[in-house]
Amino acid sequence: MSYRSLGTFRRAAVELAASAFLVVACSRGDAAGSSGKSAAATSVASSQTAATTSAPGSDSISAKADRGRILGDSSAKVWLVMASDFQCPFCKQWHDSSFANIVQKYVKSGRVRMAYLNMPLSIHQFAVPAAEAAMCASVQDKFWQMHDSLFTTQHIWERLQSPASFFDTLANHNHVDMGPWRACVSQHLTRPLIEADYDRARNAGVNSTPTFIIGATKLASADANVAGALDSALAAKK
Repeated sequence: MSYRSLGTFRRAAVELAASAFLVVACSRGDAAGSSGKSAAATSVASSQTAATTSAPGSDSISAKADRGRILGDSSAKVWLVMASDFQCPFCKQWHDSSFANIVQKYVKSGRVRMAYLNMPLSIHQFAVPAAEAAMCASVQDKFWQMHDSLFTTQHIWERLQSPASFFDTLANHNHVDMGPWRACVSQHLTRPLIEADYDRARNAGVNSTPTFIIGATKLASADANVAGALDSALAAKK
């Protein structure tokens, strides 16, 4: 992936009234995952206006990791925010069937800017370690390479007793500087950012992965019509 991430993604949601009951699941799609507009989607999308570029030399680990998981031109008029879990089979399904086409048609054309919101679910044993592997690579602007590798090989590492050495191999394959990456992973330096992502997603009413937020529209499931929602959002910007 050659597109350089620009800006930051520090606030993915504003505070919302707590829901009476929230079920978090990895799902192909259900009633809660239907397309539609909501205040929750709007609150996550509102973070788009908060994207900025950190001053040179002032970046923390979290700031670098935050910036690295944004893909696309800073002048793009529409944002696509993905709440996802690297061990979710339906997130992998969407990645394998749709991700490359969305990037090619909308992101590389300069029309859409994309951000990844970590939502590692407790039902997935290795979701958090996988997120840390990706976000520590993001510190070195290698998030999207690790993102692709983790989804492509999900069927392998999810069956291991421990995927740590496998993640190490993926990082090395993606030309990550291994010393700093290993230190980042072992010291859990991106864990606060991952946990903040999860809280933002829940507070915004996201209750399944993958969920896609485009402007004020929230769609969930691997079969979501993301392209159609992007087309509508782009048309509204003309």
